[in-house]
Amino acid sequence: MRLSKILLPVDFSARSIAAAHHAKTLACRFHSELILAHIFEFQDLVTSGGETGVPPQLFEERRIASRGMLKEFCADEFRNMPVRRMLLEGDVARSIVDLAHAEHMDLIVIPTHGYGRFRRFILGSVTAKILHDADCPVLTGVHLEEAPPLDPIFFRKIVCAIDFDSAGEKALRWAAEFAAEFNAHLILVHALPSVDVGQAHYFDQALPMMLRQVAYERLDEFQRRAGTAAEVVLEPGPVAEVVRQASLYQNADLVVIGRHESPGLLGRLRSNAYAVVRESPCPVVSV
Repeated sequence: MRLSKILLPVDFSARSIAAAHHAKTLACRFHSELILAHIFEFQDLVTSGGETGVPPQLFEERRIASRGMLKEFCADEFRNMPVRRMLLEGDVARSIVDLAHAEHMDLIVIPTHGYGRFRRFILGSVTAKILHDADCPVLTGVHLEEAPPLDPIFFRKIVCAIDFDSAGEKALRWAAEFAAEFNAHLILVHALPSVDVGQAHYFDQALPMMLRQVAYERLDEFQRRAGTAAEVVLEPGPVAEVVRQASLYQNADLVVIGRHESPGLLGRLRSNAYAVVRESPCPVVSV
């Protein structure tokens, strides 16, 4: 696995500091160039009439202040590391995606947006747009900021959520390479459809067993092509909940999911994947 360039968008919040800790761990492991980018959003200073809501002098002062904050952001933590700091102007999500494409980034590290008791159910609009449009893998999660800033980050158990399509196969290959790099234990999780047989006849009782057997066979084929022999977990239920429960039970350090290559109406990240990102108890890499 090569992660030559890692993009870390920052807004100088506590969430950005925690995301920086994850980015540093990966950059050190893969000898990556780390690009810190802050987006100076001009739209914040524009009135509904199309004119700037502040005098030009104050506008320039804010730009200079942002440049200074970017220069000092995690300066001690990133000392003696190949770090490039970039101040951009424009729409935040669009600027990040355009930079990632132009620089051929291998990974974007960005926290989600969520607070209090509803944090599991909120995905910030900027993060959602990046997940929708970025071509490279994106590491995010509502719990990024819960990692103590000075404690080492370990990747000992990795859960890979698998569906039987090209996105699932791509996720498996990425997760397998990442797990091999960290000598981590890889667990494949697939959510079986819930079947309520109710008062059905005897032959209907075999349906859940048949679905489980078919899933095992498909996963065996996936693993054969990927050259893996990971542990497999099959449970019925909603995808996000199955992945969440498996991650909690396994005490996973990372979840890997696939994004669809064809954007379509709902974008590369389908509704199940959005729910996985929102509800995962640990960071998620969307491949």
